[in-house]
Amino acid sequence: MRLLTLGTAAGGGVPQWNCACPGCSGARTHPDRRRSHDSLAILGHDPSSWCLVNAGPDVAAHLEAHSELRPGPGEERTPVVRVLLTDAELDHTSGLLRLREARHIEIYATAPVRQAVRERLALDSVLTPYTSLTWHDLPEVGQIPAVVAGMEIAAVHLSTKRPRYAADAPENSAWVSAVTLHDPARGTTALYAPALAEWSEAFSKAVAGADCAFIDGTFWDDEEPRRMGISTRTSTAMGHLPIAGPDGTAVRLAALPARCLYTHFNNTNPLVDPSAPEHGVLAERGLEVAQDGMVIEL
Repeated sequence: MRLLTLGTAAGGGVPQWNCACPGCSGARTHPDRRRSHDSLAILGHDPSSWCLVNAGPDVAAHLEAHSELRPGPGEERTPVVRVLLTDAELDHTSGLLRLREARHIEIYATAPVRQAVRERLALDSVLTPYTSLTWHDLPEVGQIPAVVAGMEIAAVHLSTKRPRYAADAPENSAWVSAVTLHDPARGTTALYAPALAEWSEAFSKAVAGADCAFIDGTFWDDEEPRRMGISTRTSTAMGHLPIAGPDGTAVRLAALPARCLYTHFNNTNPLVDPSAPEHGVLAERGLEVAQDGMVIEL
């Protein structure tokens, strides 16, 4: 299994177009600090068989940046694009519109996510004049997994957090999920959790069984959103466990044997500055900061 970290930023990216915070200003001055919306590509043993975890507004640039994701020799068009959705947020789903040139799109999602994207965002009616769509259930861990690009795929339900456009929808723990990716040929497993509101027993079991885990790194500490003036709520209240602090994820992840990388960074997170001392704090714990364009072989 080959993993490509296509993007590592939270909604808005780094820099965010309407922001002049230190993180955004630094990214404008130093282009190597720029981060696109978080997304992961998984390549199986067949080079032509791949899938995406989430499709944000940068999806076309992500696909073009990696030769493995471009149409193969003799192909005028990419025949099929497979996308796994971890939630229904706009920064993880709006890229589906950008994929309309594909001959066919297969989308794997939990029931509430599927309903929100199909009905609230009306993506079916918008996209079907351009391409064909097939929707698949994203099974929960413990059920028969879906097989995508040769990988066994399942979801760990994490949170009832709904996107703002579906705030009145019924609560359901499957609104936000982590995705487990198991390679049966090699016996390796990856976990992708760009949004983590609670360290549940199910999530604890899933991350403990992973060889490589990408974890929500939206905010460094719980007070960051309020301190930076972007929200009246804490990181936890916004649905993102912070990295640092006694209840932060760094303490838990440092005790695991898996290779653990943070992703989904908000523009206010000091980790978007490579010279920030917070990088050293994580390195001392054996934890990593994912970068756009990383390649990991499992």
